[in-house]
Amino acid sequence: MSTLLSVSQLASQRAGRTLFADLRFAVKSGDLLHIEGVNGAGKSTLLRALVGLVELQEGTVEFFPEQNELAENWRAHVLFMGHKAAVKTELTAIENVELLAELGGVSNVDTWDLLETVGLIGLEDLPAGQLSAGQQRRIALTRLWFSEAPLWILDEPFTALDTFGIELLHTKFAQHIAGGGAIILTSHQPLSWQGAQFKRIRITGADDAGF
Repeated sequence: MSTLLSVSQLASQRAGRTLFADLRFAVKSGDLLHIEGVNGAGKSTLLRALVGLVELQEGTVEFFPEQNELAENWRAHVLFMGHKAAVKTELTAIENVELLAELGGVSNVDTWDLLETVGLIGLEDLPAGQLSAGQQRRIALTRLWFSEAPLWILDEPFTALDTFGIELLHTKFAQHIAGGGAIILTSHQPLSWQGAQFKRIRITGADDAGF
């Protein structure tokens, strides 16, 4: 199994407080890595640091260290989704999906099929601002269905989802992992996967973090 991400000696601080230090881990094809920790411990900071959105005090992050061609343009092969649903509230549900596909460089997306998959048929012409938080989250998560990135980095993807949305996401994760992809995520949902290399790292917001 190929290594998609290698992390060594990561350290980050906020307002003089150590969030994590000497953090080391690797993510391989088929892995699901759950970043655990209480609110404010630094879980989101870690994910943002991995993709270069937060400066690290120390450490190295290597994407696709065994595949030079992918490593040279790693951003094209990594899907990052923050904890907020990235939707335009003034656009309709279907317009948001079309925009997400355009921003992702995808031109052959069947937006109606995607909306049906995530349970939003009948709401396609409503402005996203009139939809519930869970429905907005489902719009944002349609990116997972047209992304070809092997590595997904997702911050609290289950937030605001109902039972249908959670089960839908579990199924999509299982498909991605079975296809050789890998996922790093934060979540307050209990996670367990069959057939996946399931790993946990707990961020304590102190001077240690561990598996």
